[in-house]
Amino acid sequence: MKKALAITTGTLIAFVAPLISFAAVDSLSDAGSFIIDTINNVLVPVLFAIAFIVFLWGAFDAFILGANDEAKKDHGKNLMLWGLIGFFVMVSIWGLVNILTSSVQFSNNSGPILPGAGVQTR
Repeated sequence: MKKALAITTGTLIAFVAPLISFAAVDSLSDAGSFIIDTINNVLVPVLFAIAFIVFLWGAFDAFILGANDEAKKDHGKNLMLWGLIGFFVMVSIWGLVNILTSSVQFSNNSGPILPGAGVQTR
């Protein structure tokens, strides 16, 4: 288990390291945008791919390798279930985040509201 975690972590670092080294960060806003873009463009697709591979491996394990072995079938069905749960959780969280970001706007393009602005006095 530790070896698989080390390989996964090393692979993730290998994919993200070039993004960090080429990042031109001039302000805190640029750093935040870079982190969010990295999560959206790298991390989310990798997590979806892992969930899909777990689901496919479970189907292969249950129906091909475990055709005559009940323990193998149960293990494969369990992997398929965890793959589907992973998909469901990721899509649910992604949907909630999209609902939140579309309903709340974090930009202030209108400028400050001053008392008496727009009122003409003589």
